[in-house]
Amino acid sequence: MSVSENKRSEMTLFSGDSDLYSHRARIVLAEKAVCVNISYLKQEDKQNWPAEVMESNPYQTVPVLIDRDLILYNSRIIMEYLDERFPHPPLMPVYPVERAKSSQMMYRLEKDWYPLVDLIMGEDITSANDARVKLQAFIVEIAPIFDHYDYFMSDVFTLVDCYMAPLLWRLPFFKIDVDHDLEGLKAYMIRVFGHESFQASLTEVEREIRMCV
Repeated sequence: MSVSENKRSEMTLFSGDSDLYSHRARIVLAEKAVCVNISYLKQEDKQNWPAEVMESNPYQTVPVLIDRDLILYNSRIIMEYLDERFPHPPLMPVYPVERAKSSQMMYRLEKDWYPLVDLIMGEDITSANDARVKLQAFIVEIAPIFDHYDYFMSDVFTLVDCYMAPLLWRLPFFKIDVDHDLEGLKAYMIRVFGHESFQASLTEVEREIRMCV
């Protein structure tokens, strides 16, 4: 059965159970309290992925969001779509200047931070160690921001936090320690990890990352 013949009446997110990109989409869904079916797929078991995912996503990655006739397979686009499709609570600033600053920060995270995670998770030990040092330096450099706001450059939870929180949650798994002498960052991590939607988004696999620390 082709994708066009198999329309879903219920919004469905195909997600990894520990995938960083899937996690941030799940946070947005939880924050918006969207009624959604989440189907977990394993990256190492692609031969058993649903045909609708394999046919619709040329990159064969997660997450994939299906909302009736719409199929999205990029987590950034999924997050922005959900924020517009379900406007309450809004996850982007209303004012153009602040909105642009948030968009630029998310772009920086995508271009500078997330590729380092891919290297850390890779098989090249030297590249992983170099990436670990660079990512730690990026986090320490940006840490003073958390001395002035409850959330990232904001007093309310936003899409930028949906980018930031899943990565910070995984720091023990990445073997990165940035807690020392960074009180603002530590307070932010406690606050954002305790946020209701973040807690609701966690899978059992993701919870174990911190339970084992």
